[in-house]
Amino acid sequence: MVKENICIVYGGKSAEHDVSILTAQNVLNAIDKDKYLVDIIYITNDGQWKKKDNIVEKIESVEELHLSDVDAGEITLLLKESSNGNDYDAVFPLLHGPNGEDGTIQGLFEVLDLPYVGNGVLAASSSMDKLVMKQLFEHRGLPQLPYISFLRSEYEKYQGNIIKLVNDKLTYPVFVKPANLGSSVGISKCNNEEELKAGIAEAFQFDRKLVIEQGINAREVEVAVLGNDYPETTWPGEVIKDVAFYDYKSKYKDGKISLQIPAELDEEVQTTLRNMALEAFKATDCSGLVRADFFVTEDNQIFINETNAMPGFTAFSMYPSLWENMGLSYSDLITKLIDLAKERYEDKKKNKYTID
Repeated sequence: MVKENICIVYGGKSAEHDVSILTAQNVLNAIDKDKYLVDIIYITNDGQWKKKDNIVEKIESVEELHLSDVDAGEITLLLKESSNGNDYDAVFPLLHGPNGEDGTIQGLFEVLDLPYVGNGVLAASSSMDKLVMKQLFEHRGLPQLPYISFLRSEYEKYQGNIIKLVNDKLTYPVFVKPANLGSSVGISKCNNEEELKAGIAEAFQFDRKLVIEQGINAREVEVAVLGNDYPETTWPGEVIKDVAFYDYKSKYKDGKISLQIPAELDEEVQTTLRNMALEAFKATDCSGLVRADFFVTEDNQIFINETNAMPGFTAFSMYPSLWENMGLSYSDLITKLIDLAKERYEDKKKNKYTID
């Protein structure tokens, strides 16, 4: 069997750099190497691109993926051809945060005319920006909790007015979030005005725009979506926390969370969540994969929190685990995503780029 040529891209100039490397290790150890010839490109913290060809052995440690003994190369040349000299059948970006899942690298792949896994430029960028995402959800009629948003320059000039606006419009606790980041980096749960100011200062270290959301006493439930024009969903799963706030440390370092799959919810609520996940997928014109996150109250009110266009993708993350529950293994999920990337690429080739 002739192998398809795949290039996995990971690392990146982002606060989520280490998460990306961990994801790459998981994917490289699960991808079907009888089906695919796999090259890797590591993007360092300072933006250098380093390539290693034909990965066949198991990756025992994330340290192996830092490629410290490999010289940096010119981007377009690294992506031009695989280690056997053929074009790539698909590029698989495993990048989280800015410069990875925000539409920037997707734009590069578009310009280079490369098939790539996951969401396109518009879906990636609008899903990354929490304010834009919320505005699109509002247009689609999806229920959300109250929120406000502002820029760093506005806060520097009108701090007193903005703090008053938060106090007038929202009720503590509130969550302060950088508008363009994931993995709970830079997010703070704030129970009073003093904590609010500290949370704003923390979040502005990571982005020029913030979103502050109303807190709620509710269960955190997530649905995985997979597909292109005709996406499918999983049954919902629930995040069970041993901490008050599900932050970066509890997600990736302390093991303070567990996943309940499927979530123990009424079937009607589960069906509603699945339908809302599809609406959110369509709201931002997504393709490939999306994880839709919701709040479900004790009396079964549902509020959409956000969608993640490049959700956590280690073997034990919620997204792959939800599909595992549906009978789709981690390895087969990787294959399905590559097939979806090729399908979308072939569909784009039907477009005309000349006028008769």
